[in-house]
Amino acid sequence: MFGSQLHNQNTSWEDIKATLATMERGRWHSAWFYDHFLPPVSRTDEVLPNDSFPTFEGWSLLTGAAAVTERLRLGVLVTGNTYRNPALLAKMAATVDHISNGRLELGIGAGWNIREHQAFSWEFPSMRERQDRLEEACEVIKLLFTAEELFDYEGRYYRLKQAPSWPKGVQRPHPPIMVGGKGRTRTLKTLAKYGDIMNVIAGPEELRELIGVLERHCEAIGRDPAEIRKTVHVPMRIERDEGRARELRDGMDWRMIGPPAYVIDRARDFIEAGTQEFMLQMIPNKPPVYDELDAEVLSAFD
Repeated sequence: MFGSQLHNQNTSWEDIKATLATMERGRWHSAWFYDHFLPPVSRTDEVLPNDSFPTFEGWSLLTGAAAVTERLRLGVLVTGNTYRNPALLAKMAATVDHISNGRLELGIGAGWNIREHQAFSWEFPSMRERQDRLEEACEVIKLLFTAEELFDYEGRYYRLKQAPSWPKGVQRPHPPIMVGGKGRTRTLKTLAKYGDIMNVIAGPEELRELIGVLERHCEAIGRDPAEIRKTVHVPMRIERDEGRARELRDGMDWRMIGPPAYVIDRARDFIEAGTQEFMLQMIPNKPPVYDELDAEVLSAFD
């Protein structure tokens, strides 16, 4: 039920391994990395001082995590579609699914960080085109995951010619596809068509609304929305000083920041709204912090 997105920046592989080992011993269900190449703190093209912070690449970390863990579900939350050809991504995913013995969850989104696109010479199309590309990429990935013979694909942005799709992932029918984002018109429609996991940053009330939108998209294509797991990417932090906790929540009292009892109550609010799993954020790569959350919050949901 509880997973966490580890930090890629200002950390070391040793710190990451120690955190993963702590999560493996505890109640944690999944571990995630982000797909950014500098710390993702701004939605503008402004060059910031923390752009110089050392930042690891997410899929490389994920592969290492697959090799040093045995139980945790693993994923990138979420892969920016603009950074890789989807056929390459499907091949990477199948490979990591084998290394992890069937523990991969493939997260993908349209991509949003203009600063790193400019920094590393990636094209940054309009929002409409990024959504078009995401939908097409999800179709390509699902075909590569499931096709039983060589096939052609002729899309607007991606073209495959007699593409092979082996080895398949360990999981059947394929590694689950998470479509990240809460765009009501396009993202959730793409999720309904091709995805297995919903992941949004939202409070409980907004989550209820988004699940309703997803259900309508599913109804339009004849899909059972119960097939799609509902997850949220939200902060969790034990802060025993009530004043400091209010400051950190910044008016968003659904944020799970406060004394343990407050955090537990807010988690229950999310569960009542339809959350089936938490992919938490804002937790430092420090084993004692994970142990504390495990003992004082996660244990309440045994």
